[in-house]
Amino acid sequence: MMNDGLKRLKELYWKYKSIILYLFFGVCTTAINMVCYGILYHSFKIGNVTSTVIAWLAAVVFAFITNKRFVFESKRTKVSEELVEFASFFGCRLMTGVLDVVIMVVAVDIMQWNALFWKLVSNVVVTIINYVASKFVIFKKPRQD
Repeated sequence: MMNDGLKRLKELYWKYKSIILYLFFGVCTTAINMVCYGILYHSFKIGNVTSTVIAWLAAVVFAFITNKRFVFESKRTKVSEELVEFASFFGCRLMTGVLDVVIMVVAVDIMQWNALFWKLVSNVVVTIINYVASKFVIFKKPRQD
């Protein structure tokens, strides 16, 4: 009975491996963003916007490395290919970052809806878009002809 349960868990893990790892590293990315922001803003007394931008950049670099190596297992090793991957990844994250801001401005500032609810909605939308873009565009596996 226990062996069947473990076998089923392993099957589920391998079936949903990239999603599980994406979510795990997403939590780690969020933690890096929060910790960097906290240290810069509270400890070093760097301004809010500067601290936010630096923390976001650190989180994006971490997310790129973990997504490339562990989640989507990109095998590209040429510098030119890696630069294209990074530029695509960064560009996508920049666009979804703007989308996050737009959703929040419209929902909270203009419509006066619940901020925490809409931050959750926005994060779900952004996470899905980032995952799809990473899986099917940025770290797309080369075709095996």
